Amino acid sequence: MTNQKTWSDRFESALHPAIAVFNASIGFDIELIEHDITGSIAHARMLAHTGIISVSEAEQLVTGLEQIRQEYREGKFNPGIEEEDVHFAVERRLTQIVGDVGKKLHTARSRNDQVGTDIRLYLREQIEQIRGLLRDFQSVLLKLAENNVETLIPGYTHLQRAQPLSLAHHLLAYFQMAQRDWERLGEIYRRTNISPLGCGALAGTTFPIDRHFSASLLDFDRIYENSLDGVSDRDFAVEFLCAASLIMVHLSRLSEEIILWASQEFNFVILKDNCATGSSIMPQKKNPDVPELIRGKAGRVFGHLQGMLVLLKGLPLAYNKDLQEDKEAVFDGVKTVKACLEAMTIVLKEGLEFRTERLAQAVAEDFSNATDVADYLAAKGVPFREAYNLVGKVVKTSLTAEKLLKDLTLEEWQQIHPAFEPDIYQAIAPRQVVAARNSYGGTGFKQVREAIGRAKSQLD
Repeated sequence: MTNQKTWSDRFESALHPAIAVFNASIGFDIELIEHDITGSIAHARMLAHTGIISVSEAEQLVTGLEQIRQEYREGKFNPGIEEEDVHFAVERRLTQIVGDVGKKLHTARSRNDQVGTDIRLYLREQIEQIRGLLRDFQSVLLKLAENNVETLIPGYTHLQRAQPLSLAHHLLAYFQMAQRDWERLGEIYRRTNISPLGCGALAGTTFPIDRHFSASLLDFDRIYENSLDGVSDRDFAVEFLCAASLIMVHLSRLSEEIILWASQEFNFVILKDNCATGSSIMPQKKNPDVPELIRGKAGRVFGHLQGMLVLLKGLPLAYNKDLQEDKEAVFDGVKTVKACLEAMTIVLKEGLEFRTERLAQAVAEDFSNATDVADYLAAKGVPFREAYNLVGKVVKTSLTAEKLLKDLTLEEWQQIHPAFEPDIYQAIAPRQVVAARNSYGGTGFKQVREAIGRAKSQLD
């Protein structure tokens, strides 16, 4: 048996040692200790504000709690499994420091609203940090885009060559994905920043507390209107994991492209030694381990989202012990997303180099200018669908003859349709193909430069 009882005298014996280990959360919820202390300080001040305890008692509690914070930071407070969770660990240590007044801290509060408060304090802080990392990631993408407005890269659909693009346009697509991620987290922050403190176990409390006062001390925007909802709500955690999953989707898609670009088949980028690894038996290899790991870790975050949804779907109101399982999912989701954002930012900033000559060669060795031939004819008055079919036949014939469109003679062009003139060669040159797509949001160089200007404003 364990040496110490956690519960009231309703229980005659302590938990079986194996059950105590199974039941405990101290191994992971210690992550919340500083947030628990911060929430407890606000609660103590509220108790004094409403006259439930004296001002002197509240100051003793606050002083003791700050001492625990300092002890933890200095590595002097390391609660073990016998404490069960971080909340009991702090309360017991507080009582050791200030005596019986420490037992008053839990007045008008349940662990249910306490842990709900802690995890919201934790998550809103982490959301702000992740938004900062997203800004770093966007800044690097924007810098790369500014340096590569007129660098061309093949664009793909179905992983087949489609149309040439400005490399900056390609990079700015990820910038905009990250912008939505940043905005999404801001919306989730607002729905996370609601105080459950004072909801009690599920029904509120008989004490004359002031929930708005404690919420203001903790910088919450508002309080839960319903005590049942306040202690059992975890939809903010689901929303966070959904947003985290979308961040990982975007990072994973970019990772996949970097992996392809670094392959010998594409050869679009060179991976630098500081962001690549070698093979244990093949000395010639340089492996894209960082993007591969990011791509792999995406599934880890998706799993946490799925796990959280399954955790919540069958829970009756209000609090259930199942909710102890929310923390590891959130903690690991936070750590994984932060690590992946940081790693990808480093790779883009200093870990790869675009091979511009190879990219220029790539956009000149395919039929990705075929649409521009159809557009050329359409501009001359030929119905687009007729032009489309004509060009399809030309591509088929050219493939058989092992020729590119640029290699056809003017006579051959005019045999296809008399509307072709010498300017067809300029119209299908890769740089002109890109420059001509000047519709808003398109890949034309003028549009890309304007998009960069808008992106700078978004960052500001």
